[in-house]
Amino acid sequence: METRDVLLVDAFAAEPMAGNPAGVVLDADGLSDDQMAAIAGELGASATAFVCESETADRRLRFFAPTEEVARSDHATVAAHAALAERGALADGEYTMETIGRTRDVEVMADGTVWLEQGTADIEAVSLGHDEVADALGIDVATLRDVGADLPMAVADTSEPWLVVPVNYFEHLSNLDPDMPAVRELCARVGAVGLYVFTFDTIGGEATLHGRAFAPGRGVGEDPVTGTAAGACAAHVRREGALDDTIEQVVVEQGHFLDRPGTVRVDTDGLESWVGGRAVTTMDGSMTVPDAAEDDDIIEI
Repeated sequence: METRDVLLVDAFAAEPMAGNPAGVVLDADGLSDDQMAAIAGELGASATAFVCESETADRRLRFFAPTEEVARSDHATVAAHAALAERGALADGEYTMETIGRTRDVEVMADGTVWLEQGTADIEAVSLGHDEVADALGIDVATLRDVGADLPMAVADTSEPWLVVPVNYFEHLSNLDPDMPAVRELCARVGAVGLYVFTFDTIGGEATLHGRAFAPGRGVGEDPVTGTAAGACAAHVRREGALDDTIEQVVVEQGHFLDRPGTVRVDTDGLESWVGGRAVTTMDGSMTVPDAAEDDDIIEI
């Protein structure tokens, strides 16, 4: 058996035990799919990034949830690049990253912020009624109608589709009592991976939006800090003209109701989105990895 260095890194956070935790393996060359899956399952984070060499980009990242490989993970991407920079393996600058299906651009800033290209925003209004959405979220329908008259619900997609739903005040966002089966059904009807509820009423002085993400279709009740949802929501708000012209960068706060507060920064013109954030290493150790399975180990019946 062999050992590999493994990290747990809190992404979209400047302090430990905050933001969204990701596993990171900085030297993953030579690991089999089964070994990567075993490491991800042992770490237990929602995503683990495995950094490998690439023939077409500066590096290749593969992402594993505890149960399967996934095509992308924004918080694990931020975590991996921040960890590389922290260890002096990356200088400030622009890089390319090979993932499943495409190559993406990443920029590492001098202050430690990692910026990640998401993509072109695809935003479509939905015909869901305020009543049924309010029932699924466990809140009064007036909290949706108030703001919904000027800012409609929509499925927004800058890298994956989220049902984005505005509510009027932070108090009502804090009082959500979601019916997860109902949320899952709503998302399935509109082709969204999850539901992102947000308000312009925020905690931090620099924040633009406060959001909460629910993705029961993925086995996630509430996600701490969600880069894909924040980027999609910011693009929707920008395109609808709901932001003051003086706001150049959308700052999205999330995670406070899980005691894991974090911040996603979004640069978007409503058409393209980049998300950025800091990250902090909270665990640095090694893991004994099971030997790679051999073809001879397969029993045929």
